[in-house]
Amino acid sequence: MIVTQRLTVAAIAAALSITPLAAQQPLTVERIWGSEEFRSDLIAVRWAPDGGSFSHVEATAGGTDLYLTEAETGNRERLVRGVDLVPAGATSPIQIEDYEFSADRSKLLIFTNSIRVWRVNTKGEYYVWDLDAQRLYPVSREGGYQQFAKFSPDGRRVGFVRENNLFVAEYASGREWQITTDGSDDVINGTADWVYEEELGLRDGFRISPDGQLIAFWRLDQSVIRPFYLIDETLLYPELQTVRYPKAGVENSEVRIGIANIETGRTVWVDLGADTDIYVARMGFAHAPDEIWLTRLNRHQNRMDLLLADASTGESRVVMTDTDEAWVDNREPIWFANGQEFLYLSDRDGYTQVYRSNRNGSGGRKITTAAWDVLQVFGIDEDRRAMYFTGAGEGPLERPIYRIGLDGDGLQRLTPEPGTHAANFNPTFTHFVDTYSRADTPPVQYLRSADGEIVRTVAQNRTQRDRVSALGIASPEFIEVAGADGTTLNAYLIKPPHFDSSSAYPLLMYVYGGPGSQTVTDAWGGDRYLWHQMLAQQGYVVASVDNRGTGARGRDFEKATYLRLGQLEAADQIVAARALGALPYIDEQRIGIWGWSYGGYMSLLSLFRGNDVFRAGVSVAPVTDWRLYDTIYTERYMRTPSENAEGYERGAPISYVDSLMGDLLVVHGTGDDNVHSQQTTQLIVALEEAGKQFDMRLYPNKTHAIAGQTSRVNLYGLFAEWLRDHLYAPRSVGEQVP
Repeated sequence: MIVTQRLTVAAIAAALSITPLAAQQPLTVERIWGSEEFRSDLIAVRWAPDGGSFSHVEATAGGTDLYLTEAETGNRERLVRGVDLVPAGATSPIQIEDYEFSADRSKLLIFTNSIRVWRVNTKGEYYVWDLDAQRLYPVSREGGYQQFAKFSPDGRRVGFVRENNLFVAEYASGREWQITTDGSDDVINGTADWVYEEELGLRDGFRISPDGQLIAFWRLDQSVIRPFYLIDETLLYPELQTVRYPKAGVENSEVRIGIANIETGRTVWVDLGADTDIYVARMGFAHAPDEIWLTRLNRHQNRMDLLLADASTGESRVVMTDTDEAWVDNREPIWFANGQEFLYLSDRDGYTQVYRSNRNGSGGRKITTAAWDVLQVFGIDEDRRAMYFTGAGEGPLERPIYRIGLDGDGLQRLTPEPGTHAANFNPTFTHFVDTYSRADTPPVQYLRSADGEIVRTVAQNRTQRDRVSALGIASPEFIEVAGADGTTLNAYLIKPPHFDSSSAYPLLMYVYGGPGSQTVTDAWGGDRYLWHQMLAQQGYVVASVDNRGTGARGRDFEKATYLRLGQLEAADQIVAARALGALPYIDEQRIGIWGWSYGGYMSLLSLFRGNDVFRAGVSVAPVTDWRLYDTIYTERYMRTPSENAEGYERGAPISYVDSLMGDLLVVHGTGDDNVHSQQTTQLIVALEEAGKQFDMRLYPNKTHAIAGQTSRVNLYGLFAEWLRDHLYAPRSVGEQVP
């Protein structure tokens, strides 16, 4: 059933007082990735504790300035002049890449001169700016990069990680001392190993107690993990880069949680239980200096225990347990009532809902009870006894903001506009900044009251919105198609600007399709969306389908793929492609599919298994065999290779290379530490042995993102040319190539 899109380009243009200019220059790869033409003007808001103002950074010719803006009026003052941030002995100011205020807001902790650690800039230098004295202090005078620095509660000290050890510095006096001493290539204190960072989102691995006396931290011993080598061949003599990368079924790092006295360094180790083959996903102090909480996952990740541990003895007890036949998601409790109560999310009853419990684990009950997923809790207003959150209450395509009482009564939708809303609430829950977008409309930021009323516009993002509106492109149409088992799936279509229903267009399907993900939402899609619109201008119809296993449709829909990744998802993509190919304006002989990462994996599986449907496929950084991927992600959905040999075999694109009939382009970065180019190498071996021809492009030293302006222009230029030759190419005399 085709659902009519509610916003048109003309309607957007009218709202913005812009006339669509279809005759303007068409979209190009250079316009999208090689210029700043479609740059966003949104701001990163950080609320002040009183909730009446927020801060943000602005780049200037002389440096980076920090401003404080009064929320309701928009009046602002400059708190820090970037040109003043000149370290002793230096001639130029440092740049504010990230910052944190001390509790009394008299000091500013500044992160600068960062370097990339794999995909994220986590190492750098930290300085403290005294706002009253207008003085800049280095956090450490000992040299060497620091990581994850943070103020003590009184603002006099800063804790940080250097070379896998924890340190504390009194920046004003220059005194610095070491908390841990065993940090090395094998032992990591205060941060995370590769797989914890990538799959559990853990980078900052230490917490300072509310009284400033203790530091709780992760200690990971990764000595059992074999190194994986990436090679840099751009040098005269290639060099190796080492990643400790645990592949599915092998040993992980041994995890411990320590609680150290900041003054003496004396450390207590938390009792994590008899099973050492576990993950500690989250940890912190819950409003109490004498007790920490942590979440413990078993190796299969189908059991999560919330523990409380005594900070002086390390003794622990289980407060709450969540289990599932498939897996439980990595979520942390939301503490309130001075740490005496907490909220947690679970899909144990079929949909992700919010539960409320006491600190001792008693009194657990459900706050939300609707038959749709709660997707994110923004926080709790204890004065109003209310919780703010977003979810799929209007269907999986939209993200409204809701409020509900902590007793489960009084559910309210606060944002009436259709589309996607992301909320940033102030600490007092009187206002929030709403970043709002739709599929065909770039985001805008509004200041809203806690009841949802718009107070003013924070960032109009006018340049980007005007330029997109002036393109004269067609809005996506949201439709529904049937999956392989008849399940209704959400999809979108992007048609050419001058669509002619009597023509037969080539169809390019974009896929991601991984567990809990979505590509079909009423939200702005950024550069990739503009590229799809560029292809539509060139005469393609572009589509995307959210197969079984994707998110915001309840537990059973998402976890149907357990132990059989790829099998149901590819079947859905193939059946959906047949249904779309049957539309009167689609040329069923010219259907292609493309995707990146999990989407690259899905492109391969769909192309190989749907060899009578897909004429061409583009696969970027694909998994080709789950046995080559990491422990945490793979085992969460597949268990280990020895436990699920059939699932691994049937879910591996390598198993189906004999079936390849269409044209294939595979792209990979040789510096990809996530999905190693080894995956593509082993695919190539299998394709060659099967006598199959294919095209390939390698990007030296590029990571999983293949990032960089010149790389992206080159990459998407490659895609466009290859698709023109292998998908759009004429099938009949007189048909033109764009």
